[in-house]
Amino acid sequence: MLKSEINSWEKDEKKENHPEKPSQETNNKLKFKIRFDYKGKPRPARFFFGGKKTEDVAIEIREQQVSLWRNIPLQGLFVEDIELGEIYNVYDEELDEEVAFAPLEMMVYADSLEDMLRFILREEFRRIEILEPRNIYLNNKETEKLLFKMNEILQRRLYLKQKENSR
Repeated sequence: MLKSEINSWEKDEKKENHPEKPSQETNNKLKFKIRFDYKGKPRPARFFFGGKKTEDVAIEIREQQVSLWRNIPLQGLFVEDIELGEIYNVYDEELDEEVAFAPLEMMVYADSLEDMLRFILREEFRRIEILEPRNIYLNNKETEKLLFKMNEILQRRLYLKQKENSR
């Protein structure tokens, strides 16, 4: 009986000295605002028709992505709002021409940080603002899981690029 009292006292003391920080899984959902800028590369005309300006290509790509974000449900994610920004042009030194970008901002709810990776590991990704919760605490296992998922996604993309280049 005395031993169990000592153990319970030690447990209480540990809780007081080292309160457990809430993990991101105990919080309801993550709310974030994310921005993508879709790049429009000009398509040259074939024969006498069919050419598109960079602005038109950027708008077309953005519209395709908007319809995907709105119509395809993703597990662990909920797209609340989509805002379309004004098209802007930037001079690309590699292409030696003007390139248009079509911005898109979305308000998204995610179940976990892992679900957010699908957004931030895209070529079009420009900015993210985490709105809720104010603080995110990760323990060792959660951090390992997040890093493993990032590696998995990057390895899959590298494999697909290699496969595409070998054709």
